[in-house]
Formats: sequence, structure tokens, C-alpha cells
Amino acid sequence: MKKTKRLLLLILLSLPVMAGCSEKEYFFSGKTMGTTYTVQVVSRENPDGLGKKIDARLARINASMSTFRPDSEISRFNRWTDATRPFSISEDFMKVMVVARQLHQLTKGAWDGTVDPLVTFWGFGRDDPINELPDPAEIKKRLQTVGFDKIAVTEEGALLKTDPNLSLDLASIAKGYGVDQVAELISAEGFDNFLVEIGGEVFASGTAKGGRPWTVGLNRPESAAPADAVYLSLPLRNQAMATSGDYRIFFEKEGKSYSHILDPRTGWPVANGVVSASIIADVCTFADGLATAVMVMGATEGIDLVNQMKDIESIIIVRGDSGALTPHYSAGLRPED
Repeated sequence: MKKTKRLLLLILLSLPVMAGCSEKEYFFSGKTMGTTYTVQVVSRENPDGLGKKIDARLARINASMSTFRPDSEISRFNRWTDATRPFSISEDFMKVMVVARQLHQLTKGAWDGTVDPLVTFWGFGRDDPINELPDPAEIKKRLQTVGFDKIAVTEEGALLKTDPNLSLDLASIAKGYGVDQVAELISAEGFDNFLVEIGGEVFASGTAKGGRPWTVGLNRPESAAPADAVYLSLPLRNQAMATSGDYRIFFEKEGKSYSHILDPRTGWPVANGVVSASIIADVCTFADGLATAVMVMGATEGIDLVNQMKDIESIIIVRGDSGALTPHYSAGLRPED
């Protein structure tokens, strides 16, 4: 997966209360998808062997969708230039593509997994950063190869490019899928109370030790803020949360900041004041991609979209001209006056 700095999510652990005498916490961690993961399981039984199963499951997902691996499915698909022949993909790849198509249609193109060539052109991709403004004419030219609707899915479950120059990057959704798959694995092993986190995306199942709710905190969305600076915190139970932000990866030119979050419809970094967007949903795959889309859409349009969906909530943080941060909440999270 695309290497990104860990950001935006802090797991807030408070002192246990009235914990059962045999209830214990078990921790697992490792590296995956260009970032790290942490898993916490609360159980009376020792989850022997669970760590190896988690690593194996994540390795399979990474082998499918890592653009850093030349032998991965997605890398081979990106090299595929025959627009007349379908490209067969795995079940993991297809599951992510189904959600990706849904997001692309739902957000009217604000989420688009084919924008990666422009991300790289801006200096935010796998190459060294350029810290320079690209030629607008070249942006317009490269924009012609962007478009998730240029990928067709055949009845046999394969992908077909309608533009041989198109390339795909699912980094803005695949970490969420990894979270969902690890959560599914842990649940299948018979554990009900656990928290899974990959690169800041999270799913909380059941409760923490002592019956407390799992509590997650959003990092203060400022480039100079320390990693443990909490802007606000929320309890989660059987829910996922994913966050996208523009305050860690950016460059400045002539007094203006340009972030790595691009609008796939224009090819330019977003400039709508949104510095952080968090989505709470039942599925982390969906939450992960929607958080990126809402960054592109802006606070008003993003909140309006979320309010139309069942069991989806959002917190969008906007920085004003004075630098002050203002949170915007969807209807189900709006604080009472």
C-alpha cells in the first residue's frame, strides 16, 4: 500500500473498572500496508496463535493490493495494457472494487481510485517529493486518463480496462478493508470484545476491559500537534471509524499550502478549508473511502450526503481564515445546545 504517516487516531485507555478477575487484555502488533497495526483482545481465554493468523491474513491482502509490490495483483493490473481482454482478480480484490464502485457513484466522482498518476505527478506518490507546482496544461492532459468508470467488471468477476493507460490505487480504502477482515477473523475465532487498528482506521467490537466502551480520540488536526494531542474523543461499540486529513502530507509554495488530497474531478489539491474528516460506519472499508471523498466534497456537501445515509455519521473539521478549527457534525453526532 502507499506509505502514509500514521495519524488521526488515538486509542484512549482509561483505568479498568470492576474487571472480572479472569478477564485479561492481549495485544498484537506488526507492520502492514506501509504502516503499522495494533489489535487488542479482551478475553478470559488466551488467544494462542491469533497473531500469526492476523499476519497471514494481512499478508494476503497486501499481496493483492500493494502498489509497492511489483508482483501484486494491482501492480500487474496497472501494467495490463490490453483493453480487449479481462484481467482476473482474487475475491479480496473484487470485494474492495465493489465498495469502490459504490463510493465513486455515491460521491459523484469525489472518490476515485484512478487518480494516482496525478498524485504522483504532484509529488505525493511513491517518487521523491517535488515541492513544485505542476504545469496546469500537463494536469489537464493527465486528467484524461483518470476515471473509475473506465474499469468494467465482467460477469465472470474480472476487470476490463476501457483505457489501457489507466492505473489503480486502492490505498484510500484498502486499510479499511484490512481492518474489516482482521475483525472478521477474530470474531470467527470466538472473541467478541476487541479493537483492530491499521494506520489510524479502526473497528471496535463489544467492550473494553471491565465493560467500558472502547474510546477513540481524534488527533488535533495541525501539522505541529504532537501525536498524542487529542482534539475530541468518541465511544465506539460494534462500529468502525476512519479519518482522512491534509495536515501531515503537504508542501507550501508562495505562501499557499498544497495537500496530498486531490480532487479527482479537477486534478488539483482540495482547498475548501477541510483539514480532517472522520466517518463512523458499520464497515471500515466504506468508512475509509468515504472519509477521503468527504475531504474533497467539503463540509456542507459532505455532511448533507452523510445525513442522507442510514447508520453513517461524520465529523468534519474546518480551519477558518484566522486558523481557528470548527467541527461540523452529522445529525446523529451533533451536540445538544
